[in-house]
Amino acid sequence: MEAVIRVVAHDDFKLELWFNTGEHRLFDARPYLDKGVFKSLQNIERFKQAFVSLDTVCWPGNLDIAPETLYDRSIFILKPVDLYPQ
Repeated sequence: MEAVIRVVAHDDFKLELWFNTGEHRLFDARPYLDKGVFKSLQNIERFKQAFVSLDTVCWPGNLDIAPETLYDRSIFILKPVDLYPQ
């Protein structure tokens, strides 16, 4: 399973993510910000408090997004380098 190892929250409500697979990806959180507990993340200062814990992205107040969601619904920024090509 993919695990988040680093996150940077940007002013446009996107999360720049690094995974244990070596992949660097971008997740757009905007579609989630009008749903339930995630409404509190509409405040950019709160959104930018994102941190990594237990292999995923979390925010104060016990908010998190499943790592599978972050991976499946993000786009590549950088693919892992094949260190040993055939």
